[in-house]
Amino acid sequence: MERFENNGHVIIWGDALEVLSTEIQDNTIDLMFADPPYNIGKNFNGLVDKWKSDEDYLKWCYRWLDLCIRKLKSNGSFYVMTSTQNAPYFDIYLRKRMTVLSRIVWYYDSSGVQAKRYYGSLYEPILFCVKDKNNYVFNSDAILVEAKTGSVRKLVDYRKPIPKVYNSKKVPGNVWKIPRVRYRMEEYENHPSQKPVVLLERIIKASSNEGDIVLDPFSGTFTTSYAAKQNKRRSIGIEIQEEYIKIGLRRLQIASEYKGESLNKEPRSFGPQVCQGQKILEFSEG
Repeated sequence: MERFENNGHVIIWGDALEVLSTEIQDNTIDLMFADPPYNIGKNFNGLVDKWKSDEDYLKWCYRWLDLCIRKLKSNGSFYVMTSTQNAPYFDIYLRKRMTVLSRIVWYYDSSGVQAKRYYGSLYEPILFCVKDKNNYVFNSDAILVEAKTGSVRKLVDYRKPIPKVYNSKKVPGNVWKIPRVRYRMEEYENHPSQKPVVLLERIIKASSNEGDIVLDPFSGTFTTSYAAKQNKRRSIGIEIQEEYIKIGLRRLQIASEYKGESLNKEPRSFGPQVCQGQKILEFSEG
């Protein structure tokens, strides 16, 4: 286990279960975002996310879920991503320990080959959970999006005591259409399941305040920590793979070299794809 730190941002190289057990105090984290391996055989720089059985995988998940819940403050929020096939197990397990406020669908289009003998998946579920349903952070004004009602055409809502034009902004529904990170995007890193900055920014803005601590136990490309830093939050990122630790050190500007190796990102030729700072495309009223 190794720890790197600078200006309120901590990177810990180690196993999530061990780090959560020994390095993170209980009731200290304001917001957690967890995007664990899905047990579907992806190769994370030589570490394949495939357990011997579904039962073994779920037992492992329940261990880190319990640890994460312990580390959250009483008014803390927990966003958990999982695969479509495991979402019911996560949902049932978490709803016995927390309040599941929203079941979010991150929807994206796919330019790749889809399934031919069944319906291919074009979304990933996210569970939004809180410890105390009567006391949690939710900054709705920070995440408003354009309302696709009559507001664009300035239609009047005559149901109000005093008729008024429909609101032009709204809190997002629970279906988020956000493009996946692709190779030629500016934010792309060499990782098989990188999450978009705009996805994490919405979560961080909504469920934490400036100065709060945001923790990601499976940091990967450290998008959570990066988005936290961009939005004046503190962060703790845990990652087991050394190659991804180097990405975090560079993205958070904690180090410019690692064991004599320069951490400069290789320049990339960008095409017309949507890059970092892309607009979120709202898909559903939810």
